[in-house]
Amino acid sequence: MTDTYDASHITVLEGLRPVRERPAMYIGSTESRGLHHLVYEVVDNAVDEALAGFCDLIQVTVNRDGSVSVDDNGRGIPVDLMPQYGKSALEIVLTVLHAGGKFDKNTYQVSGGLHGVGVSVVNALSSWLDATVFKDGNVYAMQFRQGLVAKPLASRPETEHEMEARYEERYGARDGQPLDYERLRGTRITFQPDRSIFETVEFDYDVLDHRLRELAYLNSGLTIVLRDERTGDVVTYCFEDGIRQFVAHLGEGKESLHDDIIYFQKRDSESKVEVEVALQYNNSYSETIYTYVNSVNTREGGTHLEGFRSALTRAINSAAHRNNLLKNNDAQVKGEDVREGLACVISTRVANPQFEGQTKMRLGNSNVRGIVDSLVYSSLTEYFEEHPKTLQTVVDKAMAAARAREAARTARELARRKSTLESTGLPGKLADCQERDPAKSELYIVEGDSAGGSAKQGRDRKFQAILPLRGKILNVEKASEHKILKNAEIQALISAIGTGVGDSFDAERARYHRIILMTDADVDGAHIRTLLLTFFYRYMVGLVENGYIYIAQPPLYRVAKGRQEQYVYREEEMREILAEWGEKGVSIQRYKGLGEMNAGQLWSTTMDPANRILKQVKIEDAAYANEIFEKLMGENVDARRDFIRRHAKEVSNLDV
Repeated sequence: MTDTYDASHITVLEGLRPVRERPAMYIGSTESRGLHHLVYEVVDNAVDEALAGFCDLIQVTVNRDGSVSVDDNGRGIPVDLMPQYGKSALEIVLTVLHAGGKFDKNTYQVSGGLHGVGVSVVNALSSWLDATVFKDGNVYAMQFRQGLVAKPLASRPETEHEMEARYEERYGARDGQPLDYERLRGTRITFQPDRSIFETVEFDYDVLDHRLRELAYLNSGLTIVLRDERTGDVVTYCFEDGIRQFVAHLGEGKESLHDDIIYFQKRDSESKVEVEVALQYNNSYSETIYTYVNSVNTREGGTHLEGFRSALTRAINSAAHRNNLLKNNDAQVKGEDVREGLACVISTRVANPQFEGQTKMRLGNSNVRGIVDSLVYSSLTEYFEEHPKTLQTVVDKAMAAARAREAARTARELARRKSTLESTGLPGKLADCQERDPAKSELYIVEGDSAGGSAKQGRDRKFQAILPLRGKILNVEKASEHKILKNAEIQALISAIGTGVGDSFDAERARYHRIILMTDADVDGAHIRTLLLTFFYRYMVGLVENGYIYIAQPPLYRVAKGRQEQYVYREEEMREILAEWGEKGVSIQRYKGLGEMNAGQLWSTTMDPANRILKQVKIEDAAYANEIFEKLMGENVDARRDFIRRHAKEVSNLDV
């Protein structure tokens, strides 16, 4: 480091270099979430063509080499020369940030890819990218390497044979019909993510499938095809009833409280904001609300969600009082009451949405809140006037939720009073640590008294606390809050962590900033871990969002030969060791439970910060996470069975 600091130390990153230097600024992270975001950026451009009325087919292919191709039948990225730059529009779009058609309102009235950085960022973060445009019977192609032009734009006429093959790939056999050249236009982007940038370049079929199915629901009539050439899986989505089918899908495996799906689509003439809503109530205890702006999943909500929630609560209270379903001395039902058991999709289209961040997690337009509130309130009021039986059902559900909320509040108050009377307010089986700084403290949640005993003996008492749980906690996906709060093991969890739950949850009161789930490496251990994760996701999600939840990785085997000793965490690792050591004279101990390890072994393998392996639990896609919890822990047995069958081949470390 030099003591001088002058103009020679100032670096100007030109072109796409800033993206490669700071990729997380543009795609959120370089983990799996950021990797899949690359696909979404390209697909969103194709969806914008669909929103503009020029595209009705998008094909996404995960190729055998791990690259991804996105092919659409839109108008095709322009290829003509931009005289002011001396380059083609295609090259500018792929190599210059904030260049694209989204800034011209004559080209796109609404769009998801508004920042004009999407496909150029994909190019910058790919080891290679091939762009092909089909226009007017010609093929235009360019190749890029790490965002730089590798082969300049070249064009040639497309042969009749090539057009025949591409038509069949897109639409199937023509059955004697003449070629429709208009349907052969479009853009194909194929890219390989750069291994030097991403922590993983392995695309997850299920993650892509979830997002593409969402897009098909949100754009009725649009056909989206996903192919995985690595496995041969192919799925085609096209939903003529759009988000109504989406809501029906969200309610699968649950008992609907009314037959019809409430649906309306309204447009504000002045602002041109369009709101499309579909909703239905079921017998569950949780709300499932997905929000979108111009087909972009706003996972953290925003002003459109705030407007909807306000309108829903007002409309139900107003209609209930007007129809004498609530007496004057009844307290109005609260927002959380009217949303219990609600499955809802809110799709808004905004000409100039202000997203918070390039990854578009939250909508920030302040005017949208009032517009959505007004449109939703008037639509729901009209609907409830025409469907009094549905209104009665919704009010009954909300009143039941209000009573349950009051019971849960009483249970929490009793728990607080009990804690006040006790000397510490902590569960008796908690072996607390000496450290009082939460940032330096850890809580191990351990399965069973036997493992708990080993953990208590092996831990570092200064900063590691141990909470043994007896058996499996309640599946909170199938229970109401007041029933959950009566469960002894859940009470112990809540008391030990200190944040409270529900309305009283406050992540800043967490007594530990590392909460580590340490269960046996078998089926029962995996089930207990899943039950705990379900509880944290549903009732203490702030702990997950703050990165406080971890999963311990105890070893599967202890392998010894002579003076050599090694702990093994994966079956593949075991095979490698046996191949290296030879099987003669090798002693193998299989740990079916944590209780089989003595205190010293448990410390050195699973609890010692210098040696242990911890996996931090993160939420990469809240909507997908919500679906997985409903599928694995909810009432839909068929969906759970299909999921298990699909992923059984991926499981290698469970003792089944």
